[in-house]
Amino acid sequence: MTNTKTALSSLRLLIVDDDPKLRSYMRRWLEEHSIRCEVAADADEATQRIAEGPEFDLILLDVMMPGRDGWKFLEDLRAGGDTTPVIFLTARQAVAERVKGLELGADDYVIKPFDFDELLARITVVAGRSRVLPVLQIDELTIDYHRRTVEVAKQPIELSAREFDFLQALAKRRGEVVSRRALLREVWSIDFDPGTNVVDVLVARLRRKLGKQASSVIQTVVGEGYRLKQDTT
Repeated sequence: MTNTKTALSSLRLLIVDDDPKLRSYMRRWLEEHSIRCEVAADADEATQRIAEGPEFDLILLDVMMPGRDGWKFLEDLRAGGDTTPVIFLTARQAVAERVKGLELGADDYVIKPFDFDELLARITVVAGRSRVLPVLQIDELTIDYHRRTVEVAKQPIELSAREFDFLQALAKRRGEVVSRRALLREVWSIDFDPGTNVVDVLVARLRRKLGKQASSVIQTVVGEGYRLKQDTT
């Protein structure tokens, strides 16, 4: 129990729900269990809280809210490249809706009314799972998702946030071709083709930084986009 409490004490959660009484009660209960919490009444306020930083470890998200609902909020979150774990808390319990939530990128789905001890257990599992992020090794290239670091032959390579996000976008779909349009949307948050070569410029810069040993892992597929080499050592 002590180890669990210690792990929970390092968590920072965002509660997004339009019910003020439930927000207040959940925040008070979770803080009694050493979890730091912030609250938001709707998707727009939640977006503001996220932008203000620092990063949250987990988001507890209602579905039915004024303005953007929870579905749309999560869809926007994932489209922007935000991988913060999300647990839906909702009275909507149809199987199809639970499947929809998971397909949109939620990590768990808890039906209201819920038992707080069960919620605490689910928070512990999801938060613990998200902290065991993989380290990807491809030839001489090492990508640490959690630390957001890149090494080539065990030597650190300094990347900008956007360069790392680009590499991660390819790594998440390793071996698959990722189109320029998809990369523009995920890395630059541009949902249209601006008619520039920003993607190609970034790839050229990234390859220079990685050097001859690792630049070949970023493969160009002419007329389609880019992919990260599938074979690993």
